[in-house]
This record gives sequence, C-alpha cells and structure tokens, in this order.
Amino acid sequence: MIVLEFKLKGSSQQYRVIDEMIRTAQFVRNKALRYWIDNQGVKLSDLYKQCAIMAKEFEWAGKLNSMARQASAERAIFAIQRFFANCKGKKPGKKGYPQFKKHTRSVEYKTSGWALSADKRCLSFTDGFAAGTFRLVGSRDLHFYAPKEIKRVRVIHRADGYYAQFCINVERTEEVVPTGKAIGIDVGLNHFYTDSAGETVPSPRHLRKSEKALKRLQKRTSRKKKGSRNRKKAINKLGRKHLKVSRQRKDFAVKTALCVVKSSDFVAYENLQIKNMVKNHKLAKSISDAAWSQFSQWLEYFGKVYGKTVVAVAPGYTSQDCSSCGNRVQKSLSVRTHVCSCGTVLDRDHNAALNILAKGLKQAGIILNTAGHAEINAWGQTDLYSLMVTSTGKSTG
Repeated sequence: MIVLEFKLKGSSQQYRVIDEMIRTAQFVRNKALRYWIDNQGVKLSDLYKQCAIMAKEFEWAGKLNSMARQASAERAIFAIQRFFANCKGKKPGKKGYPQFKKHTRSVEYKTSGWALSADKRCLSFTDGFAAGTFRLVGSRDLHFYAPKEIKRVRVIHRADGYYAQFCINVERTEEVVPTGKAIGIDVGLNHFYTDSAGETVPSPRHLRKSEKALKRLQKRTSRKKKGSRNRKKAINKLGRKHLKVSRQRKDFAVKTALCVVKSSDFVAYENLQIKNMVKNHKLAKSISDAAWSQFSQWLEYFGKVYGKTVVAVAPGYTSQDCSSCGNRVQKSLSVRTHVCSCGTVLDRDHNAALNILAKGLKQAGIILNTAGHAEINAWGQTDLYSLMVTSTGKSTG
C-alpha cells in the first residue's frame, strides 16, 4: 500500500462544503462510539447498521456517501480495538480509552462517492454534498495506477489548504544493491545520531530555529479580539508556521532514514520509550524536536521496501557497558567520554552505537565469537554479507 498526496484547488464555496463533509464524518464517528458505550460488545457490522439508521434519521448525514459513513464508523472501532490491545498488552500509563472527537480534520471515502477525470488530474465528489470538481496539484502521477487499485481517498484540511490522499493497493519494490555493511545507531541530542563507525549527523533543531518566529506569531494571535476575522487570520499564519516545522522535521527523518538503509545491509537502533523520556520537562522539547520515533518508523518502512534487516534492540546499559571488554562503567549523562580500565577511550555515543550493533547482530542470530569494535571492523564486506545469509538462511539484500 502506497499513499500519494495532492493539493485540492477549488472555490471557497467548495471548501465550505468539504468542511461540512468533515463535520458529518465526525458526527458519525462520535455516534458510533456512543452506541458502543451504551451497548458493550458490539461488532463492526453492528456499527455499519447504525450508519444506515443515522442516514435515515438525519437528512444531512444521509448526504455523506454510505462507504464514507462506514469508514467513519471504522475509526471508532479501531480506537476501541487499540484500547483493548493496550489493556491486554499491559501497556504502561494510560491505555487510550476512546474519546469523542471535537476537531476532526479529515473525511475518508472508500471505492465510491468520488470519481477521477479521464486525464486523472481532477477529482470529483458524487455523493449528496455535491462538492464539485477539484484540480489535483502535485508532483506524482496517477496514470501509473488503475482506478480499481485506489482503495481509499482521504480528504484532509490543513492550515495551508485542502489535500487529497490516494491509498493505492500496490507493493512498493526498489532495486537492492548489497553493501555488506552492518551499522549500529545511537540517537542523541548533541548529534542526531552517532553510528558504530564513529560518524555523526548533526541535529537540525527545526523547532529551536523557528521558536522566535513562533513566539512572535503567537503573541500577535493573543492580541487579536476573540471571534474576529483578524484573529482567524493570525491563527492561520501561526498554523502555517507550525506546519512548516512539522514538514521540515518529517523531511529530515525520511531522507536520513533512507540514506542509512541504502548504505547498509543491517541496521540496529535503540527501541527507546519516548513517551517516558518526554516526562523530563528539561529535555522534553529537545526530544520532541529530534523526532526519534518518526526516524525509527521510517527505518522500519525502508527496511521492508529495500529488503534490508532493521532490528530494534533494548536500550538498557548501551551507554554504560564497554564495547571492548563488556565491563560496566557507570557514568552520568553529563559525562560524554567513555573511559574503561581496559584502555578503551571512546565518545559516549560511539561506544553506545557499538553496543547497539553487537546486540542487534546477536538478536538477529549472528553470533560474535568475541566482543569488541576490532572484531566487527575486521569482517570484510563480503564476509559480513555471507555471514548474514548463512545465519538467516536467505539474503537480506
């Protein structure tokens, strides 16, 4: 499944109709959740029936395409299933009990209620709302995909306009060039990450760089009279700036993860508990700005696309243990150099990256005869690739 996104170009009246569609989808989702709360144990098929009942009971709800109403009900059931999965898995902290939505920004259609033009450059909505035809603006081309391959169309309202996402049921495959390299990655705040070869990538700090402009826009917003048109304009400018920071962060995470996966056959990274880490109010902003979770998600995704092995390892004691002898050297977060009695002197993050790589190789079934940076570097590229093939029984590249 791949997702292609385009910006929708239409009139202001058409945009107001889309807002009505989104509010209706939110209403259906909340009503489905209310039905589940009142009738515990209902199934998705029961919520589908309630969608049909709602269409008859509320005339404006019947304007929304039947499959779009079902997709809204699915959002409710997915939230319920996630809650039960968190409870069953004994997830620490809040389990995410389903909540009613107040500020939904999207509506989702399945295979009906919309139509593409012959040149696939315009999108029309054919349900009761009659939003009309929108021009699709984007760098991707829908001509490569048949209409039957498009399983969902999601319309999203963002600060800078309205967008359409096409969920296409095709497998993304990329040509794989084996490199014979294995890499361990330790993410941090001084550097975005340090790998097991000692190379570092600087942290972009997008939020920190835009903080002054965000504060200025926030101050302008707070000075405007509530409910006025000028306040709405100020809120939109503030939202656009936040959206730009979010896009910068995502762009960096995607490009960095792609570079890591394409340059290595084996990638090991720390499975950090970000939700727990951001409870430290002194580091929460910097951790959130680094977007480690987003980076790890794209590592996993590109690992599947390119057929590379990507392993998440437990973060315990990766900074404290010596990568050469295995002895535990206790040190506070302010100590940035690892010094061991065996004579090893390394940057703290470099030492952690070596430990992460060793843990990842062991977790993947590649057993090291001896611990240490020297043995890892002693493998040639061809030997490492052959060892990975032998251990897993198949090529990872």
